[in-house]
Amino acid sequence: MQYDVAIIGAGIVGLATAYQLSEKQPGLRIAVIDKEAGVARHQTGNNSGVIHSGIYYTPGGSKALNCRRGYDYLLRFAQAHGIPHEVCGKVIVATRKAEVPALEGILKTGQANGLEGIRMIGREACREIEPHVDAIQGIWVPQSGIISYRAVAEKYLELVQRRAGEALPGYTVQDIDLRPGQVTVVTDHGEVNCRLVINCAGLYSDKIARMTMPAINLKIIPFRGEYYELRPEKQYLVNNLIYPVPNPNFPFLGVHFTRMISGGIEAGPNAVLAFRREGYSRYDVDLRELFETLSYSGFQQIARKYWRDGLGELYRSFSKSAFVRALQHLIPEITGADLVRGGAGVRAMACGPNGELIDDFLFLEKPGVINVCNAPSPAATASLAIGETVAEKALKHLN
Repeated sequence: MQYDVAIIGAGIVGLATAYQLSEKQPGLRIAVIDKEAGVARHQTGNNSGVIHSGIYYTPGGSKALNCRRGYDYLLRFAQAHGIPHEVCGKVIVATRKAEVPALEGILKTGQANGLEGIRMIGREACREIEPHVDAIQGIWVPQSGIISYRAVAEKYLELVQRRAGEALPGYTVQDIDLRPGQVTVVTDHGEVNCRLVINCAGLYSDKIARMTMPAINLKIIPFRGEYYELRPEKQYLVNNLIYPVPNPNFPFLGVHFTRMISGGIEAGPNAVLAFRREGYSRYDVDLRELFETLSYSGFQQIARKYWRDGLGELYRSFSKSAFVRALQHLIPEITGADLVRGGAGVRAMACGPNGELIDDFLFLEKPGVINVCNAPSPAATASLAIGETVAEKALKHLN
């Protein structure tokens, strides 16, 4: 099998890259390789489907710029291809006086990122938007929305296949052989030959990267996010999206409420260490992968820094009442009887050997290969912007 480009990973970033390549150079022969039988089986297909505005990200930074550009691309793409979505807005709420300074900081960040119409609102205005929320102040973010990223990813692939693209589902990558002008991707179904390989393997991006760059010393740490769902008779408690002020000492946004584009209300996620990279259950364990995580110096540094927060998250994973108490900070009338256990996702967190969390997009290149080693949130919202960046890098390699 001979191609111009082989992309490893049929998540939203890999497929957006394939789509942007096919847009920029329609004759390219592109293969999208994935070990799963279909697209968007992991991070892309197991998130809450929020269209992010870019309000949290450092002004001028890569995440902020890609989110704002990708946001516009995504909405235009969804409109052009009839993908159901809704720009419904969200509220970020402070429920304690101590959270107000952080809320004011988020507002300033959003304004610096060019978000028009965001504003600070008081208790009554919060109640007009979300009648059951308990807040002393909040931020109204009109740009936020909801969509199915699985549907977006499927449309990317459909459009790529209309050109010179091909999907290779069920192909597990075992090795990559780099030679001048020729790359051979060795899989369990034979060899895939190409001029350039692009690694978009998500939860396994570090392992794939080390096949071509053995000296890379970062590791993907898998964090599982678990959700509950509101029972149908209690869905009136949430209109759209309700977020807390994030804990500045913990690199996650905190449990929140999300209306889904397919219907229903999700509550969550928490953030707990997954005991395997694709461990969607508390009881899903891969001893080898768990040992790799626990023995990594970077993870050990993270554990020392965040152990209190981590224990709290783990407790909420096993205790529904503890999870409910976290949600009651936003909506006090929520009870355990209102919630049923929902799904879960696993987030890939890239970590360096000294415990530094690489909370930005990371691309590592050499002749014949581009490794997308880290694509954290808002990667789904920003997928077309990230895909455009990677496609431009790829065309420089090819031309």
